[in-house]
Amino acid sequence: MELVDMYFIQDKISTKKIYNSSKPIILILDSGIGGISIYTEIQKKFPNINYIYVFDNAGFPYGNKHEIFIIKRIFNIFKQISSKYSISLAIIACNTASIISLIKLRKHYIFPIIGLVPAIECSISRTRNGIVGLLATCNTIRSAYIRQLILQYSNKYKIITISSNRLVNISESKFIGKKIFLEEIHYVIKPWLNLLEIPDTIVLGCTHFISLRDELQQIFPKNTCLIDFNKDILYRINQILNYKFHRAKSSEENIVFCTCINSKAIQISLLLKRLGFTVFKKLVLT
Repeated sequence: MELVDMYFIQDKISTKKIYNSSKPIILILDSGIGGISIYTEIQKKFPNINYIYVFDNAGFPYGNKHEIFIIKRIFNIFKQISSKYSISLAIIACNTASIISLIKLRKHYIFPIIGLVPAIECSISRTRNGIVGLLATCNTIRSAYIRQLILQYSNKYKIITISSNRLVNISESKFIGKKIFLEEIHYVIKPWLNLLEIPDTIVLGCTHFISLRDELQQIFPKNTCLIDFNKDILYRINQILNYKFHRAKSSEENIVFCTCINSKAIQISLLLKRLGFTVFKKLVLT
């Protein structure tokens, strides 16, 4: 896995203009609702662009799935969406999926693709005691990309990890309004809290964890710095898209796709409707 010097993986063809200048569409993909935090930030900056949000709930969660399974799912989703819509920019709003599939995807599609990876470089510049905690899924922490990053900084900094797919499920529960318990989150990060010197900077290495920021802040000491994703992603998007697209509001509707219709998916779709997604569909994968 190639290393990058940003906290999100940048597209290598970002200097090119998007190929369909009439209706710019940003595709955001995740296995669940983790990408909503990314969408919210982007939509504030670019409110007049159309969005397609895909949550692959049939493959949820990606954090504990086999690499081949994830790659096949991501490619299948890209194939189905790009065959029906002229995508201007795609964002893989999942650290695990980005690390595993991004480079392969860029070899097959001409539109720019941005992926998110844990903001380890940023955490290195923020830590005061030299101890950084990476909170991510099993697949992300086990990846060659993350292992190489940890090794790269091991001479000067101590980077410790906790892998948790449980927090992903807690995040999903919170999004649909279920009561979550601080004790559950506390149990996950207890190994760090029992250390003589705990990390003063925590990297939220999964987009799902961003929605648990308030709860995590309650558990960690007050001076703990929580880092999610690099806000420079907004600057990169602005570079990729023509600014003229931001001025005229499109008449197209924002669409949300799921890969399995069930009661939870319907709940999520209703909540996403409040965020501007007026159309809800099932994406049939072949």
